[in-house]
Amino acid sequence: MKSFDVVVIGGGPGGYVAAIRAAQLGLSAACIDEAKAVDGKPALGGTCTNVGCIPSKALLQSSENYEQAGHHFADHGVLVKGLALDLGVMQKRKEKVVKQNNEGIAYLFKKNKVTFFHGRGSFKSASEIVVGDETLAAKNIIIATGSNPRALPGADFDEKLILSNTGALALTEVPKRLGVIGAGIIGLEMGSVWRRLGADVTILEALPAFLGVADEAIAKEAAKIFAKQGLKIETGVAITKVSTAKNAVKIEYKASDGAAKTLDVDRLIVSIGRVANTNGLHAEAIGLKMERGLVVVDGDCRTSVPNVWAVGDVVRGPMLAHKAEEEGVAAAERIAGQKPHVNFNTIPSVIYTAPEIAWVGQTEQQLKAAGVAYKTGSFPFSANARARALGDTSGLVKFIADAATDAILGVHIIGPMAGELIAEAVAAMEFGGSAEDIGMICHAHPSLSEAIKEAALAVDKRALNI
Repeated sequence: MKSFDVVVIGGGPGGYVAAIRAAQLGLSAACIDEAKAVDGKPALGGTCTNVGCIPSKALLQSSENYEQAGHHFADHGVLVKGLALDLGVMQKRKEKVVKQNNEGIAYLFKKNKVTFFHGRGSFKSASEIVVGDETLAAKNIIIATGSNPRALPGADFDEKLILSNTGALALTEVPKRLGVIGAGIIGLEMGSVWRRLGADVTILEALPAFLGVADEAIAKEAAKIFAKQGLKIETGVAITKVSTAKNAVKIEYKASDGAAKTLDVDRLIVSIGRVANTNGLHAEAIGLKMERGLVVVDGDCRTSVPNVWAVGDVVRGPMLAHKAEEEGVAAAERIAGQKPHVNFNTIPSVIYTAPEIAWVGQTEQQLKAAGVAYKTGSFPFSANARARALGDTSGLVKFIADAATDAILGVHIIGPMAGELIAEAVAAMEFGGSAEDIGMICHAHPSLSEAIKEAALAVDKRALNI
């Protein structure tokens, strides 16, 4: 029986970085993952690399290039004649990007001497993991099995007509009419991809408010921009029935005003959340405590079973790849006797639409509900020189600071490169920074980051360019 200091079940963002960090700290580490590529080889990286973050960003970039060539290049004096779409080439590029990431993780395992086992891992005992015909002995086990898409009752995924994120990324032709149930990150990103490529896209959302998790000012701006782009979004709907025919899907639903409506589409993407992937783990074999489908952990990712840890989508908290990575690293370091810290209050969220949407910290509506005294400052990209030069002036930056101390409580951005700009806000909040601190820092000119500085100055009504 092979024995390891740490065995990680799952090779996604939380799992593979946990195994690498454990190996860096001098622990013998193994990682188990069952994902297969088209050629049957291991496809390390989990949902994020294979059917999530990475391929979606590849298609978002490709589709945005197509959109720019068709609608915006002429503004720059770049005239394109005979523009055509080769979706096959676009999909091959996406697959190449995915494969590069798969191979990159495999290389990192080899470099750091992490032993990889291809297959599904399950508990035999609290110190033994079965994978294929082998049983591995482990002093510590980290569960990092990720999550699966949540199906709509009565509308199971067939990945032909009713699509999860997997099917939504693998379409071989652009549907004329595309329906999306769920206006969250996946729904908006996939809806944006196929709208840019020519689909007539309608997004149905059950919640009464669009993007309720985002700051209200940002959500309102996003709704206005997406509507202008041609994304049709209905909120407050209740799906009553989904039925399929040979090459069509019919969605019956009640609108927010109670009226019965029908939407006929060629393909339907269902993106109503995700559920923890614990199938086949045999958690009951070791008495692992579960709650609402999630593995129960404490603040340090320890489970109810000594020396068994769990990270990422399979535990509480936001289902984000970077949150899983932070927890995976922290779990490995705790096993090695270190005392790391993961600050859940400074985990950023990003929606990679155009414009991008990003935020960190609390929203204005959350602070109102909590009775916290605060002040705000905003700055539009329409007043930013770099955004004007780019020809992308939609959106704004919004700062929220404590009314008494000026400590940054939240930063919310919709605009060009918001996913990159939010990193400055995360760093400032991690160091206990104030809005004034950001406002006093010299930012390069002309740059998009100046909008961050101006919004911070606006908290104290000191913005210079508006």
